[in-house]
Order: sequence, then structure tokens, then C-alpha cells
Amino acid sequence: MKKYLKLLQRCPLFAQIGADDLLRMLGCLGAKIEVFDKKYTIFAEGSPAKYIGILLSGTAQVVRIDYYGNRSILTELEPTDVFGEAFACAEVPAIPVTVIANEPSEVMLIDCSHILHTCSNHCGFHQQLIFNLMKDLANKTLIFHQKAEITSKRSTREKLMAYLMLQAQKAGSNSFEIPFDRQELADYLEVDRSGLSAEISRMRREGIIESDKKRFTLL
Repeated sequence: MKKYLKLLQRCPLFAQIGADDLLRMLGCLGAKIEVFDKKYTIFAEGSPAKYIGILLSGTAQVVRIDYYGNRSILTELEPTDVFGEAFACAEVPAIPVTVIANEPSEVMLIDCSHILHTCSNHCGFHQQLIFNLMKDLANKTLIFHQKAEITSKRSTREKLMAYLMLQAQKAGSNSFEIPFDRQELADYLEVDRSGLSAEISRMRREGIIESDKKRFTLL
């Protein structure tokens, strides 16, 4: 666990928890690390909602696949990101989404019941951990609200512009790189890929944007 200590200290779940306490905490929580190859499923839809995951290396995506096989990307995960916590805390019987590794990835898994129920050691840092978890869940609610705002737009152009303006705001610049290729962006916006590509081409011709693969500039 020591090799991941500096990384884990940047994880929002462990904010305000010292290095020594963190190491003891991981042992107390029974944290384990698993390795996933590219395109392997970390959490499968329908599996028990038991674990909280923390991405240690690589990238992953949280996706929803409907009855007809249409895929929607809910969010992109990077190292130190936490996932699965909402379903585990709510104690839903099964996870309603799938988490897939984009590349070879390492993931820390923690049984959520070990967080929600204090152990017999009465660790002083446990209350801080629960506070961090609640704050993380609140931030995730805001993120999913932002996505709902984007996908509720009527047209592909409106969805795309809402997303690009949000990314520009996050980057603090009108030129930025997004984490998605064209198909992934279409899946995130919940639109048809060919229609999205056509809209991007029209917006380039109209002088609204410039784009080169994953890099966009708002003009």
C-alpha cells in the first residue's frame, strides 16, 4: 500500500487524513487492489453494489447500456477518482451501470460497509472519512446535474456547445482538450455519431469552433 500513499492522499475520500493514519485506515477497511486489462469490466451492471472503487492508474468510463444496446457515457474516470460509492451507500441490490477500463488500470476496492459502520478499534479518523464520503457524493450530484443539463438540450448543436463551454470554463481557456474521441463524445452527449460529426463540420465552416481530434477552440 505504501507505493500508492502519495496518490491516495490526493483522493477526495482521504482528504485531511495523515499518511500514518491513512495506512492504518486501509488495513482497518480491508482495502484490496486489483488489476484490469484494457476493455475489461471493473464493475458489471447487475452485480452487487458492495464496493467503492478508487482508480489508482489508467483511465476508465462509467457507462449505461439500454435495452437496445445504445451506450451512454456518464463520466470519465482518472487516477484518484472514486466510483460506485452512491450505489454502495444506498445499498441498492444491483449496480445499474458498467465501469470499463480504457487501458490497463489498477483499482483499489473497499467494502462500503467497512466505511459506514465504525470498527471495534474506534479509529479517530473514521468520522473524517465519512465526512469526506458525504462531500464526494454531493460533488458527484453536481456533476451529474451538469450532464443532465447538457443532454436535456434539444439539438445536437446545443448539446455540443453546452459541453464545450463547460470544458472551456474548467480549463480557464477557450482552447482545451476533451477526454473523448468522436464516438465517445457522441455517447456522452447521447446523439448519433454521424450527426455529431456533421454538426462539428458545420460549426467549423461557420467559424464557431476549431477542432483537431480531441482539441477544440471556441472562436
